[in-house]
Amino acid sequence: MRTVTATEASRRFSELLDAIEAGEAVTVTRGNRPVAEIRPARRRTGRDLREALAQTDAPDDGFAADIAGAVGSLAQEVADPWRDA
Repeated sequence: MRTVTATEASRRFSELLDAIEAGEAVTVTRGNRPVAEIRPARRRTGRDLREALAQTDAPDDGFAADIAGAVGSLAQEVADPWRDA
């Protein structure tokens, strides 16, 4: 893992991003102590979502009714203030 000072990171930010985009992880230091680690962003997939959902409890019985109520409130017609003017 590459280490750079905060000053160097600031001055060469574009170059630093290029290295990170290429897969490199970078530690940023300030006053000789690490303050940040910057790594390539992890791409999220449908598999990630399925795994996250598998770790949650199933919705309760009122969930479907709550969703229907929310959708119903969105579907209500809103008065057009310009039509009656």
